[in-house]
Amino acid sequence: MSARVDAWIWAVRLTKTRAQAAAACRAGHVKVNGDRAKPAQSVKPGDEVRLFHGGRERIVVVKELHIKRVGPPVAVEAYVDNSPPPPPREHVAVAAVRDRGAGRPTKRERREIDDLRGRRP
Repeated sequence: MSARVDAWIWAVRLTKTRAQAAAACRAGHVKVNGDRAKPAQSVKPGDEVRLFHGGRERIVVVKELHIKRVGPPVAVEAYVDNSPPPPPREHVAVAAVRDRGAGRPTKRERREIDDLRGRRP
């Protein structure tokens, strides 16, 4: 027995929507047993699925097949999670916040922002 990789990724709640799962497959962010996976590729118990989504890599081994979306407690039991731990929150870059109504940044402010982000030589 097997299931489509995009449907399985969505069913076990690794992505929010099946469209996101299919898009990740088409973009090359999903690998099954080390090979790039197309959305319709089948997975079976024992396969290793690597998914790069949401800024981190998830490495899971398929235990159970689900085609329809299941609840979180059931979804966790459908795979073995071998993913590295997520980076600590202090290492994640924070987005710049501008005051409401301040408008677009000036050229000078844009240069300062680029300098802070390390984008300007």
